[in-house]
Parts: sequence; structure tokens; C-alpha cells
Amino acid sequence: MTEVHSPLSSPDAGSGLHIDRLCFLDSGPFSLHASHGECVGITGRSGIGKTQLLRAVADVIAHDGECWLDGQACSSVKAPQWRRRVAMVPAESFWWYDTVAPHFPSGLTEEMTRVRLRKLGFGDDVGKWQVSRLSTGERQRLSLVRSLVLNPMVLLLDEPTSALDLKTASLVEEMVKELCCQEDMICLWVSHDLDQLGRVAHKTLTLHNHGFTEEKR
Repeated sequence: MTEVHSPLSSPDAGSGLHIDRLCFLDSGPFSLHASHGECVGITGRSGIGKTQLLRAVADVIAHDGECWLDGQACSSVKAPQWRRRVAMVPAESFWWYDTVAPHFPSGLTEEMTRVRLRKLGFGDDVGKWQVSRLSTGERQRLSLVRSLVLNPMVLLLDEPTSALDLKTASLVEEMVKELCCQEDMICLWVSHDLDQLGRVAHKTLTLHNHGFTEEKR
């Protein structure tokens, strides 16, 4: 493994997502760069702070340091606006209505949303499904599609296939690779599965208490 040192004190390093000396709780500083169209895998032992890192990047928890997206600092943007650009898909998603469709801003009428749902194995009747009867894996897949409705520039994925079998997980992998390749989306993908990160990520970083090391291919 090789140590990763990429401190960024200004947005002048170019486009993409820049995480500059980010600190939260008792962890950090963390710095990394992800270009448009790039998926960065993040792994590490349980409890090290992988989920909290994503939450800090999404500006959900208090943190020091800065995140930049195409030269704009997170601190200069209102939190709801930042979270539309930098969307986090948690391992366990939250649902408020009895059925699926009301959780999508336009229901399930938008063709792109319907296409994405089909790609992840859902039929056109999924909007009528009762949320209480959804499996954890179904919620994970639906949460991913729901996060894409607002056309974010960055996806923060926290163990997005942890409840899926290999066949269904491959559908998610293919969708994310397609988003990066065809739509120039940036992705940070947290997983314990190094084989999976080898398939989806352009590089994989191991999280430690005070930085990253890069996994050699």
C-alpha cells in the first residue's frame, strides 16, 4: 500500500470533487480528489468511520476542513442545495409514505426513472408497492434510483449492495459504472468487498484514523 497525500487549500486544482483536510469526530484529516466520471472505492475496518466520512462530505454532520465541487466550496452553499449536488445513499434508507411512488418528486412518471427502475429489476407497478413489505435489498435499490431524480453530480454510496445477492448486486454495479461513464458522475463507494470495488472503482482507498492508503491493483 502507498500513502495518499493530496492536501488542497483552494479550488484551483481543477474540476471534480476535492476533499481538503476533512476532520470529524476524532478522525482526520482526510484529503482526496475524484474527477468527473471516476468512482473511488473506500474500504476499512468496521467502526473506522467510513459512513461518517460520507456524512461529512454530504454536510450532514459537523466537520472541519472543506469540500469543493467544481471549484465551489461546500461552506458557501446552503446545505439543501449542496445535498442535491452531492447525494448520499445510506445503507439503510428512510421512507415516510405507505407506498413507493410518493417518495419520488414526480411520482414514477418520468421515463428516465422508469428506465432505471427496470434496469434494477423492478416492474412498472413498483410505485404501488407497500413500503412496509419491501425487503432491505429492495429498499437499497429504490433508494439509489430515488437519489438520482435530482440529477446529482456526486453519489456517495454506503454499502449499496450489502443486502443483495450477486446477480442483483451486479445490476447496481452496472448502473453506477454507466452513470460514471456516460453521465460523468463522481462516485465514492464504501464497501468491505474488495473484489466488488475492483470491479466498479478506478482506485480503492483504505480509511485509517488519520488518512488513507491506496490499495495496489
